[in-house]
Amino acid sequence: MKKLFYFIISLLLVPFAVSCEKALNKFPLDDISEESYFENATQLQLFTNSFYSSLLSTSPYDEESDVLVANNPSSLVLNGSFRTVPPSGGGWSWGTLRKINTCLGNLYRCKDEAVRAEYSALCKFFRAWFYFEKIRRFGDVPWIDHEFASHEEQLYAPRDSRELVMSHMIEDIDEAIAGLPAAYNNGYVFRVTKWAALALKARFCLFEGTFRKYHEGKVTLWTLPADAQPYTYYLQLAADAAEELMVFGPHSLYITGNPHYDYQNLFSQYEATNNEYILAIDFDYGFQIYHDATGAALLPVCGRISPTKGFIDHYLMADGSRFSSVSGWSTKTFADQVSGRDPRLHQTIRIPGYLYLVLTTNRAMYCDMDCTLTGYSINKFVMRADNLVMGNVRGSSYNDLPVIRLAEVYLIFAEAKAELGTLTQTDLDRSVNLLRARAGMPNLNMAAANANPDPYLTSESTGYPNVSGANKGVILEIRRERTVELALEGLRYPDLLRWAAGERLTKGLYGMYFPGSGEYDWDADGNPDICLYTGAKPATTATFVYKIGSDIYLSGGTKGYVLPLHSYTVSFDPDRDYLHPIPTKERVLNHSLLQNPNWNDGLDF
Repeated sequence: MKKLFYFIISLLLVPFAVSCEKALNKFPLDDISEESYFENATQLQLFTNSFYSSLLSTSPYDEESDVLVANNPSSLVLNGSFRTVPPSGGGWSWGTLRKINTCLGNLYRCKDEAVRAEYSALCKFFRAWFYFEKIRRFGDVPWIDHEFASHEEQLYAPRDSRELVMSHMIEDIDEAIAGLPAAYNNGYVFRVTKWAALALKARFCLFEGTFRKYHEGKVTLWTLPADAQPYTYYLQLAADAAEELMVFGPHSLYITGNPHYDYQNLFSQYEATNNEYILAIDFDYGFQIYHDATGAALLPVCGRISPTKGFIDHYLMADGSRFSSVSGWSTKTFADQVSGRDPRLHQTIRIPGYLYLVLTTNRAMYCDMDCTLTGYSINKFVMRADNLVMGNVRGSSYNDLPVIRLAEVYLIFAEAKAELGTLTQTDLDRSVNLLRARAGMPNLNMAAANANPDPYLTSESTGYPNVSGANKGVILEIRRERTVELALEGLRYPDLLRWAAGERLTKGLYGMYFPGSGEYDWDADGNPDICLYTGAKPATTATFVYKIGSDIYLSGGTKGYVLPLHSYTVSFDPDRDYLHPIPTKERVLNHSLLQNPNWNDGLDF
C-alpha cells in the first residue's frame, strides 16, 4: 500500500493543528496563534502541505485548447462575448500567497537551522509557482513578499511590471534550487525537490523568453520597461536549468523496450517513481483517493473530453514522414487516418482494434461516439479495468498524475536552444530524439527540418505562421513534438499564449471526416460501426446511428468534418485575449490597479 500522499494531508488535518501539550494548555484549539506554531519540521510540513493542493492541478483533462474540447466549452476557448470582466474572482486571489509569506515570516521560530533552510526553500518554490500562474494570467501583478498588515499602504499600490516580478521569481527559485533536498524519500515523487525547482525554473523561463519574443511590440507587453532583460536572457536561463537537471539529476525515461506500449504504460501505472516523473500527484487505492480520468475517457456522462482533428494531424507517419504529405490526407476517414502513424497516437487515443474490459463485457471502444464530440476517444491516463476498484469505471482511477516529468525538460532544453540559435544535432540527440526513440520513431534531423519546413506547420490555417529565421523548421518540429509528447497534460493552452498562437482556436475545432451519409466499418471486420443518415432512419446494425444536422453536424452540411461546437462561435482577439481582466471589485477598492488592454469594465480611472 502506498503512503498517504502529502498533499491530501492538508485536506484531512487543520494546518494549525498542535501536538505539543504545552501549546495546547496555552492556546485553545479554536484560537491557535502564530506563537504556538512553526517551531519544528512536523508543524512546518503540516502547514505547507496545503500549498500542494492549492497550486498543483489534481484533475486530468482540465484544460481545453485547440487540441482538446469538451461538452461544455470554457470561455477561454470561446472568447468573444463569452469572456467579460468579472466582478470578483477570475483568478485574482492571493490567499495562498499570504500563507506562503506567513510561513516565511515565522520561520525564525524554528530553532533547527537545517529545517529552516529547507522550508524557506520550499516556500520560495511555491511562491515562484504562484507568481508564474499570475504572470501567465494577468501579465503585470503586484509583487508581495511579506504578510500585509491591514493598514499598509502597499495594499493600494499599483501593479508591478512583469520584469520586476520575474526578477524576484528567479531569486526565489534559485534559493529553492540551493536549499531543497536532492534525494527522494524512498523513491516517491510527491514532495518538492531540487530537481522540481530546476524544472520549474526551466518552465517559467521558457515561457517568459518565448512570450517576449513572439509578443514583442504588442499590447500584451504594455508596461515592460525599456531596460528589461531581452528574451534571450530568459531562454538561456531555461536551457541552463534544463541541462543541469539532465546532466546531474537522477531521472531517466520510462523504457521497457516496447515502443507500442511504453508511453501508454507510463501514464496508466498506478505507482509513480522518480525515473521519469520529477513531481507527481499521488492517488491511492488504500486511502480511497481517486480521480476520474478513466470515467472521462469511457463514459458519456463525464464531459465528453475530445481530441480534435488538428491534434491528430500533428502526428507523423511511423517512418517519420509527414502525414500531411500523404495523398488525400485531409479527407481520410478514421481507420485510414490513424493507420501507420507515430505509435504514440494509439497510446493517446483509441484506434481500431482497441478493447477495454468494462465490468465483465469486452466492448470495442476505439471510437465511442457517445463519449466524444469529435469521434476521437482518449486513451492516455486510462487505467486497466482489472486495476479499477471493483471494475467501476467512474471516479475510481488511482494512477498517479504527472506535474513535471523529464520529457518536458528535454523539450524545454531543445526549444530554448533552437530559439537562441545555439541548438546542435547533438543537443537534439540527447533530448527530442530520446523521446522519439522510446516510441520507435526515427530521429529528428536538424539540417533536414530547417532545409524544408513542413508546410502544414507553417500554414495560416493549420500551423504557426509567425516562426521565422534559420531554425524555423526545427522550431516547428519541436512544437510538433511538444504537441504529441505532452498531450493532455495541461500545457497546451500556455504554449499557445507564449507562441502568440491564440488564433489557432479560430481555425476550425474539427472532428473526424465523413464523406457523406452511409455506414462506416472502421475496423474492417465486415460489420458497420456507425451510420449517418438524412431523411428517414435506415435499417442498420451499426452501434452508433446519427442523423446529420440533428444528432451530428458536419462542416459541409451533409459531409465534412464533425463540428463539436456547432452551436458556438469561437473568436480570439490578439489585442485582448492573451491576458485576463482585473476584476471590477479589485479596481474599485484600489484605483491604482490599471485594467489590462482592451478589457472594458466601465470604470474611468
